[in-house]
Parts: sequence; structure tokens; C-alpha cells
Amino acid sequence: MLPKDTPVIILCGGEGSRIADVSRDAVPKPLLRIGDKPILWHIIKIYEAHGFSTFILALGHLGWEIKDYFLNERLMDCDFRLEVDGDQQRTELLSEPARTRRSIIFADTGEATQTGERIARCRKYVTGDHFMATYGDGVGDVDVEALGRFALDQGKIGTVTSVTPAGRFGNIEVDGSTVTAFNEKPDAGGGSINGGFFVFRSEFFDVVDKYGDVMLEREPMDELVARGELAAYRHAGFWEPMDTLREYRLLNRLWQSGEAPWKVW
Repeated sequence: MLPKDTPVIILCGGEGSRIADVSRDAVPKPLLRIGDKPILWHIIKIYEAHGFSTFILALGHLGWEIKDYFLNERLMDCDFRLEVDGDQQRTELLSEPARTRRSIIFADTGEATQTGERIARCRKYVTGDHFMATYGDGVGDVDVEALGRFALDQGKIGTVTSVTPAGRFGNIEVDGSTVTAFNEKPDAGGGSINGGFFVFRSEFFDVVDKYGDVMLEREPMDELVARGELAAYRHAGFWEPMDTLREYRLLNRLWQSGEAPWKVW
């Protein structure tokens, strides 16, 4: 079983151009709301539900907005009084905020850096044998504890979660539990695709370091596939990204209905 202090790198640096009609480039994509909370908060809660509460946020575009959200999260969850006297101010909480216990490193990984390099730039914050990683724009009822057990059993450098949504993303091909092809973004035709929710052995940093500023899903994954070092954990449950206005509305409808499948906490 993966130690509960295994860090989770969440990729939060992209511009989110495909959903700019919602964000209007004023809010980073991970802060777009599902209900009254950012999708990033929902992703963190998924991991916390399985006991993982150590996070590294790989920041880029509008990264300060993400820092600001978490610095003020307690105030957003409760009533408070602000007393201002010249250049002095005092904040008094008037209700009890939700209790949380987590560790978050906010890592500035570059304004326009690709996802592979963002992972590489988090290396100095990972001290154990494994780390997990995911994107800052997708939710699912993924059992990340079971994912971790599977990754340890497989013993490969990388493990990716395989999902089967509508055929509008790239696909991965699997022989048993080993990935034999990793094709990003052509039409998947209803096949299995990369759903994020990765587990990596720490030596994966040597792979991403080798290629520099590239997408995680290109050369680094291609190398793992060529070496037979990428395993696929099959997730047959709910998974949905927030890439478009349609998906934004879908996730909010599910949350408002009280039947959001990814709410495992």
C-alpha cells in the first residue's frame, strides 16, 4: 500500500483555452466552480477521502489566484468581521470554518511550461519512492487507494488510470495490464483513454528530465510504453473532465442534483 504521505502533484498551470467562454481568462481553470467550490477543491477532496493529504500544485497561468484562494479558504467558509484602522486590520471569525488537515506546496512551474516539464520541476519536493499525479480539471469516483495498491503490485515506473468516455479524446491500448500504445487526442472511437490519476516511481523524474519542456503525454509516456514500463489501472466508474462549457454545465447539474458520482467524501 502506498504510504499516506505520498505526495500528489496536481497540474494547475494551463491556460484552459477550450473553456475560455466560462473563465474569460480571469480565473485559472482549476478555480472554475462546481457548486460553490473550485474543481481543484473537489479533486483534493477525492484524494483526501482515501487518506492522501499531501499535495504539490504545479502552478503557471494565473497561479497567484490559486495561491490566494487557499490562503483565504478559511475565510470563504465562514462569516467574519474585518476591523480596519489606518494601515492596521484585524479579522474576527464569527462562525466555525470547516476543519481540514492537509499540506500543500505551491510550486511556480512557469507561465507557459508543458506538463512534462511541470512534473520535472516538482522533483525537489518529492522525497519518497513514489508520487501520484493528476490534472487540475477532471473528477471521478476513482479509488486512488486501490490504484496505489495496483501500481505497487505491477512494479512498473508508471501507472495510468484507463477510462472509457465518449470517443473524443486520445486512446490507450492495453495488453493485460501493460500499456502498448499511448495516443493523445485523435478520436478514440469509444476505446480506453488516459483519465489522469497517475502513480509514478520517483525514477520517472529521470525520464521527464531527459526530454525537457514537452507534454507529459508525448515523449515521456512514449518511452515508458516502449520499455513496457507503463501499467493501466482500469476504472469503470464515473470520470469527466471540465474542458468545455457543456462539461462545465454537466458537472454543475450533477452537483446540484445531490448525486455527484465523484463525491466520495
